[in-house]
Order: sequence, then structure tokens, then C-alpha cells
Amino acid sequence: MLLQSEPEPVGVEAVIREFVTGILTAIPKVALGVLFLAIAYVVIKVVVAVVRSFLERVYPESQQLVVDLWVALVGVFLWFGAALALLNVVGLGDVAASLGTASGFVGLGVAYALKEMIADTVAGVYLLRDPDFNEGDVVESASVTGEIVDIDLRKTRLRAEDGDLVVVANRDVEKKWRQDSVGPKSASSEHAVGD
Repeated sequence: MLLQSEPEPVGVEAVIREFVTGILTAIPKVALGVLFLAIAYVVIKVVVAVVRSFLERVYPESQQLVVDLWVALVGVFLWFGAALALLNVVGLGDVAASLGTASGFVGLGVAYALKEMIADTVAGVYLLRDPDFNEGDVVESASVTGEIVDIDLRKTRLRAEDGDLVVVANRDVEKKWRQDSVGPKSASSEHAVGD
């Protein structure tokens, strides 16, 4: 007959010893993570400042909204990459890989859900850059004829001939619009996608 030894009861001392060992093991990883985060903060601030400076030279002051959009996108992507790298630095590489993959699928879903808003924003960038499409011009677009009152990234506001303010999505304006006049008098011109 074999005698089976009973398992030793886990004492408070063993739990405390294991807890202290875990903390001592984690301290170098946490310190390295804090150092990485400090360096990432400085690098991201510099990159965002350089991107902003470059874009402010490319886009006129009237298109500050486009500059802000691009700077925000660059900042979000850089911080997300830094967060994934931080997880890898502190020893959670599998979590970082899973988050990266999951965020890709979430990004696809969000892009699909926001496709019309994204189309408006892209069309808005093109309209803001178009030298033939400015505030004060009289245009016909989406069965509305009126003077351009305001152009932003998602919408164009037209003052119709009857005085009503009409808001048109930029994706509808960019598809096809016809310029009746620039300022007081000008020759008519027509623009369609691909012009």
C-alpha cells in the first residue's frame, strides 16, 4: 500500500513570496515601457509638428480644415502604432498582434459604415483645391443653381436664386457641377469627374 502525501496547504508566506517575485520580475519591463513611452511621445510630437508645418506650406490658410484632418489622422495612426509597440515591449506581443488584427477588421467595418462621409470628405478636399470652385461663384449642381456661400470638408452651402440656403453633400457636387459665373460676370464652364 502506497502512502499518498497530502498537498501542502498554501500559506500566506508562499502567496506573498510569489507576489513579490512577480513584482520584481515585472519592474524591468515596466521601466522599459515607461522609457519607450517617453521616447514615443517626443518622436510623435516631432513628426506631427513636421507634418503640420509641411501641410501648412502646401495648403493655403483658407484650407486649415484639411491640414487639421491630415494631422489628426497621422497622430492617431502613430499613437496606435506606439500603443501596439508598447504592448510588445512589456512582453504582451500576442496581445499586440491580436489587437492589430482586430483593429484592421474594425477599421474595415467602420470604413464601410462611413463610406458616404469619407466620399464627402475626399470630394471636399478636391473642391477646396479646385481653383474654379470658390465662394461667391454661381454654380449649378445636384439640380440646384446658386451662389457658393461656404465650402467645408463634407458639405457645400449654396444660396439659391430664390434666397434659400441649400446644403449639398460634396460627393454630389463633385460628380458634376456647372459654373455659371465667377464673381459678377464670367464665361460658363462645365466640370465632371475626371476633369
